[in-house]
Amino acid sequence: MRSLCLGALILLACGASAAQGQQPASWQEVKCARYAQAWSEALARFGTEGLGRVFLDGHEAFLASGCRAGRNVCPRSPAELDLANAMTMAAMNAGTASSFPPFLCRE
Repeated sequence: MRSLCLGALILLACGASAAQGQQPASWQEVKCARYAQAWSEALARFGTEGLGRVFLDGHEAFLASGCRAGRNVCPRSPAELDLANAMTMAAMNAGTASSFPPFLCRE
């Protein structure tokens, strides 16, 4: 149920953020802004319980890079996996590929 609610929230966030204010200059900036807005809203709504420091720091580095950093954020806990899945859906609904988010486990 949590992941369904999270997915619905993120879908709404992506649509709302696209209609607000000035648009960034490039498509990469638009995608990153939409994704960052969805991430902020998801964390505000659901909190960080079950999300590890490595997961959160890795994702923060991705956002700080303008969403250009490599895919190196591995969801390990059930909460991290739920959030990664919802953010992948949000990214796709914002017009990006499913490979846009930084989630990848190399092990």
